[in-house]
Amino acid sequence: MSIYTTPLQFGYFFSLIVWVLLLIRGYREQRLSDRMLGWMMFILAMELQDYTFGFAGINFLWDELNGFPRSVSLLFGPVVYFYFQAQTNRRFHLQKEHLAHFLPFGGYVTYKLFFFIQGSEAVEALHASRLDLVLGYVLRIGLIVSFFYYLSRCLGIYTQYRIWSTEQFSNLEIIDFKWFRNFIYSMIFWLAFRELMFILDALFSLDFYQDWWWNLALAAVAVYIGLAGYSQKQPAWIDFDSSPKPVDQGILQSENQISELDKEDRGPGQFALSIKLGLLMQKERLYLQPELSLYELAQHLQSNPVQLSATINKVFGMNFNDYINSLRVDEFVRRYAADVNRR
Repeated sequence: MSIYTTPLQFGYFFSLIVWVLLLIRGYREQRLSDRMLGWMMFILAMELQDYTFGFAGINFLWDELNGFPRSVSLLFGPVVYFYFQAQTNRRFHLQKEHLAHFLPFGGYVTYKLFFFIQGSEAVEALHASRLDLVLGYVLRIGLIVSFFYYLSRCLGIYTQYRIWSTEQFSNLEIIDFKWFRNFIYSMIFWLAFRELMFILDALFSLDFYQDWWWNLALAAVAVYIGLAGYSQKQPAWIDFDSSPKPVDQGILQSENQISELDKEDRGPGQFALSIKLGLLMQKERLYLQPELSLYELAQHLQSNPVQLSATINKVFGMNFNDYINSLRVDEFVRRYAADVNRR
């Protein structure tokens, strides 16, 4: 054990342990987001593997598995993207068309295995060829494009999700926006730092020990992602759809939902629903429930979340989150005034 081996070993084995724990919890609770985050931890462990073994003096990966497709970097972008999709939508499931996102990784594995199964001589000949040099640069560019594309998609989901959540949840504390933001930033930091080290390595021919720094950064990111991701809150119901949709009164709606609203008598219907909503709040005071959501309130009113949200926007001039919290503030003022009058 040394200053070089200990941090990398900790990050490596920690990532593998969290990977197993997330897979178990994901299958037990039928939560795809946990499984996606688990596979992300596995990818981070594989990224750490070469240098973790190398600093420990274990050369099996270079001697016995020379030329084997060990890199899983091309899986990183799609897995992160699907994690964001599943974390913000419990109904999201991987479909056959999603397999297209993994085709670049499949091509990389096929290319590497084609030479690996031919033996060490074929691998060494490949490494000495111009083909491997050119494809190495193609892979590097492909990775950068993949990282940029998928992280930008995740940033788009995060931005839309913040807007959507104010229309769906009365207590935004159950939706930890900081996790999504910090997750994206930590990934950008690690990837940018790694690319910087690759550039410095190409310019100054850094040795094995100098490359240790970007692996240390990866170990730190892996520990943060594992701890924060495993403890991340997620409501029992969440149904955010990040696909492009038209906007009506600040609410992202699907075309079917919009057509349903157009068929209704929106003026009188919204007025009647608002009266029903006011009576329900006065009688049952549902706004006192800390985790009340638009979906749950719509069920109480035997309505649908889209119609209810549109009603709150039009009749009360505020979104769902502001409406519920205004009732909570009024309740607090009433209780405070009553307490002062009793003194």
